Amino acid sequence: MGISLVRIDYAPNGLNPPHTHPRSTEILTVLEGCLHVGFVTSDPENRHFTKVLAKGDVFVFPKGLVHYQFNNGNTHAVAIAALSSQNPGVITVANAVFVSEPAISDDVITKAFQVEKNTVDWIQAHYSIVS
Repeated sequence: MGISLVRIDYAPNGLNPPHTHPRSTEILTVLEGCLHVGFVTSDPENRHFTKVLAKGDVFVFPKGLVHYQFNNGNTHAVAIAALSSQNPGVITVANAVFVSEPAISDDVITKAFQVEKNTVDWIQAHYSIVS
């Protein structure tokens, strides 16, 4: 059919972490609660668009751009996401960078994030895969 639909339930302080859908635009509709959402445009602008959505609000995440949803409220939130592909794919940024198999070289990660190796080691040791 060329489309996907998903219901997402967010606990209080729940996060759908920064991720991208390489083959799909996403349209998110809030059914319950409030969500803080945003996406970042591509280089060289890297402009961050963000908004707080209430029940009934709709937000569009353009195809391939890194985006997130965060329930910073004290109650649960529910949303429906429609994706413009039956196979949108998902790449969660932190998973791809910090827990890929085989691992990305520490030299690459320390240089990319401009941090010490012990910081990368700490993140990798404390990171749990979000799926």
